[in-house]
Amino acid sequence: MAARVSRRAALAAVLALGAGAAAAQGLATYPVVIKNGRIDPARLEVPAGVKIKLTIRNEGPGPSEFENLDLRVEKVLGPGANSFVVIHPLRPGSYHFIDEFHLDQPGMTIVAK
Repeated sequence: MAARVSRRAALAAVLALGAGAAAAQGLATYPVVIKNGRIDPARLEVPAGVKIKLTIRNEGPGPSEFENLDLRVEKVLGPGANSFVVIHPLRPGSYHFIDEFHLDQPGMTIVAK
């Protein structure tokens, strides 16, 4: 009986992960490029109340850390690395992101409208 419950739990977990991945694929996706600490685009308008996906590419020669502490978004990328973050639905307003390894650069602002 315990083995049957474990198999069901495992199957449920696999299906949940697959559903999450499928949902992430259907999200509005916005590309972000970081190079030498500069984040492009510097300003990005997105719809408020909608979950979004940012694809992030580090084109610089060193590491970068794409971050917004208020939203609990943090992604470290090595040189030439690609990754993504999914951001929960945002309330209308502005959200500032930085490359923590390059605090001398202006960062990026997401404006949810």
